[in-house]
Amino acid sequence: MVSPARELTALRLTAQHISDPGELRTPLDVARWMLALQSQDLPGARWSVALRLSGCTESDVQAALASGAIVRSWPMRGTLHIVAPEDLGWMLDIAAARQATTAAKRRSDLGITDDELVRAAVVAVGVLSGGRTIRRDALLAAWESAGIPTAGQRAYHFLWNLGHQKLIVFGPPDAKQPTFVLFEEWITSHRSLSRDESLAEFATRYFRSHGPATERDLAWWASITLGDARRGIAAAEGLEHRDIDGTTYHLAPGLEPAPPGVFALPGFDEYLLGYQDRFAALAAEFAQRIVPGNNGMFLPTVVVDGRVVGTWKRVESARKIVIDLSEFTSMTKKSREGFERAARRYGAFLGKPVEPRA
Repeated sequence: MVSPARELTALRLTAQHISDPGELRTPLDVARWMLALQSQDLPGARWSVALRLSGCTESDVQAALASGAIVRSWPMRGTLHIVAPEDLGWMLDIAAARQATTAAKRRSDLGITDDELVRAAVVAVGVLSGGRTIRRDALLAAWESAGIPTAGQRAYHFLWNLGHQKLIVFGPPDAKQPTFVLFEEWITSHRSLSRDESLAEFATRYFRSHGPATERDLAWWASITLGDARRGIAAAEGLEHRDIDGTTYHLAPGLEPAPPGVFALPGFDEYLLGYQDRFAALAAEFAQRIVPGNNGMFLPTVVVDGRVVGTWKRVESARKIVIDLSEFTSMTKKSREGFERAARRYGAFLGKPVEPRA
């Protein structure tokens, strides 16, 4: 008999297009399907997009970011995500009310005044208008020149605030430096949704791409109240509701479980980070191994038949990538061979040969 955890993970691997890209063909297809992919670790986020496609390379994802086909901002939970450009506006609108109180306290802690926020916006618009792109360090320098201190976490809060105001959004990457552009000049396609329509959209697309998941998973993920999550679920279209081990889960109808498989996922992938309750994929005794010291940095994971069984890291040189595997418990020979295949696929994404090393 299949355990509840295995039932959940097998279905989620299918829903998230990790086991099979299915109809997804481009990075934009992935962003639209997933609705949002966590991306504070940009190299890992590029792999999150590519692993849901066939033959996708890092250059392909970079090109999608550079062209604006997919965009990066703070649409929910105060966390960076990759989204389809037409979805960013309505997602930010939903997030605004929940973020207001937290943002006000954070500004107070950092000593940021309302006048500084206004002047930061004026400076940003001034240096970006006319289709210009500016690197983060240059934007901070412009603020400093205008008498707006950016030391410590002040700079990040200014950027986040302007992102939430729909004034700026991340632009084409410049080597390893982030850049910014004006929202209204970079995002040319918008969807206009009422609040109720937005809640229904959140529920429909979250459960379609992440299900089976619960109403509490949705509320946490979308940074909305449980009441709003329930309103969204009630208005959502085309969902199935299933009782698994006494809990109601929501998912796309007709979803088939993924076959056994081994995957090398980046640290912040939606497979683990897309749920408030991660018990199905990650045993509690190994949680600390994923986030050493609870520092908020999730390590890349090895997933065997739906369960996280270890972590991995890469050491890259000019000619090859060495991948170090750290197992929680001893993996079988078959699982190790599966991980080697997953590692080689990651190497193909980066365009370099891979040498797995236990």
